Amino acid sequence: MVVFLGSAVGHFMQTDAMTAYAQIRGLPLARVSVLAGGVVLAVGGLSVLLGVWADLGALLLVIMLVPTAFLMHQFWRETDPQAKQGEMIHFNKDLSLAGASLMLFAFFGHVDELGSTITAPLFTGL
Repeated sequence: MVVFLGSAVGHFMQTDAMTAYAQIRGLPLARVSVLAGGVVLAVGGLSVLLGVWADLGALLLVIMLVPTAFLMHQFWRETDPQAKQGEMIHFNKDLSLAGASLMLFAFFGHVDELGSTITAPLFTGL
């Protein structure tokens, strides 16, 4: 969860730089998107870390990470080999973290067996 919380802090501490990058990538409402992304990362990360509706937190992280991979890290459009490699790394990182978050979502659906959360899951029977 440190990765998500650290990234959330980055969204708030480096808003201008991240907004400029989002604008270059063609993201509409870039500043709002950067700040909203920081909120989602913070809420999702804290939710999982603290075990408060952790299934919802994990799902929020998935919902944030998958579009980010495809909208912000389009390595297939890069012509410079170094830029292409960097974007591919970020793309794969986002999808890997989304996959891990999806696994957490599934695990938290069986919270009775885990016993590691403060609240019961919001999504049961899925």
